[in-house]
Amino acid sequence: MGKDVIIACDFDSAEKTFAFLDRFEGLDRKPFVKIGMELYYAEGPSIVKEIKRRGHKIFLDLKLHDIPNTVKKSMAVLSRLDVDMTNLHAGGTIPMMEAALEGLTRPDGTRPILIAVTQLTSTDQEHMTKDLLIDHPVADVVMHYASNAKTAGLDGVVCSPLEAGKVHERCGADFVTVTPGVRFADGDKGDQKRVMTPAEAKKIGSDYIVVGRPITAAEDPVAAYNRCVAEFVD
Repeated sequence: MGKDVIIACDFDSAEKTFAFLDRFEGLDRKPFVKIGMELYYAEGPSIVKEIKRRGHKIFLDLKLHDIPNTVKKSMAVLSRLDVDMTNLHAGGTIPMMEAALEGLTRPDGTRPILIAVTQLTSTDQEHMTKDLLIDHPVADVVMHYASNAKTAGLDGVVCSPLEAGKVHERCGADFVTVTPGVRFADGDKGDQKRVMTPAEAKKIGSDYIVVGRPITAAEDPVAAYNRCVAEFVD
């Protein structure tokens, strides 16, 4: 599987999103983009269809987490949007992930890549212990959730780049790792706790990196994107 940089288009309107994406129109390489809750809830399915029409691959990042039947039916709806990747929370248990996979699979057997969120990159050990009452180390919890996702038949997980290599060791080289929490060495970490540079993420084995503010808030987003590609892909 080839590596790729996914730009997190965390905007609150179609207008802002297209103003941003228009800056990439001259590139040979159409960026892979992530549509998260903020943009999807603001604009609905139409934003997905228009970005897809423009030729971008799409990671629809809605992090579903509900009873298995509800998730199954929701994934069946999302499967019609022709996205390339979508996700759910591994904390929803193996039956929920199995139901999601069933719902996402179209009648012809095709489906987007389905990945599970292990632990958010804003969650550190203190939050795990005090807020969630989980006493196991973050790394152990991530590995357990990744194993559950593989058991359920999913394609991979969202995890910190710090954990990507170990996920591959546990679940196999073909098990996809999608890693947010990527920042340039000279950049601001923001609210991310477990972070790594694009070059470090490449070295440790991330398959996809998700990069938001270091690109979207950059003075020159195209240059920032090209820097990410140079460090992670090329």
